[in-house]
Amino acid sequence: MLDVEVIEDPAAATVALEPVRSRLLAELAQPASAAALATRLGLARQKVNYHLRALEEHGLVRVAETRQWGGLTERLLVATAASYLVSPSAMGPVATDPGRAADRLSASYLIALAARIVREVSTMVRRSVELGKRLPTLSVDTEIRFRSPAERAAFSQELADTVTRLVARYHDASAPGGRAHRLVIVAHPLPLEPSNQEPS
Repeated sequence: MLDVEVIEDPAAATVALEPVRSRLLAELAQPASAAALATRLGLARQKVNYHLRALEEHGLVRVAETRQWGGLTERLLVATAASYLVSPSAMGPVATDPGRAADRLSASYLIALAARIVREVSTMVRRSVELGKRLPTLSVDTEIRFRSPAERAAFSQELADTVTRLVARYHDASAPGGRAHRLVIVAHPLPLEPSNQEPS
């Protein structure tokens, strides 16, 4: 089972987003039969089987095990991943693209960058799994509370200067056997409680 599966097919995304099917995917973190799922969810077994067939047809669940009960075969299904994410590419030509954003300081541009990361990395992860190799990545995630907008601006400038120096030191466009990497650094305010006011 994958940790995260990125859904790129629009039809599969539609299937996964249907509320009952989404609940079934959550329940199938461990193998279960249609009968067991029907009991857990309080639904008719026929209805559960209908939804499971749709999930299986789109590769979101798979048979984990079969058991014989008298003359019947019981199938235990399991989700293909622990969690799912719908790729922006499922939107086709209207998917967000950083190349179409005019304002590089806008929230829209940041969202477009995040969408591109999902598209690019999910494609490479699938390829790495096929090859049985680990994809080398680096992530830094932290929080910082600025005392003032002026200090936020100073931090941004110092960060940009530092990254520029590091890139100049390590980037070699002509290195034989080298591989280009994408470096994206973003910052955004943390969501506030509804009672709080948006910071400046």
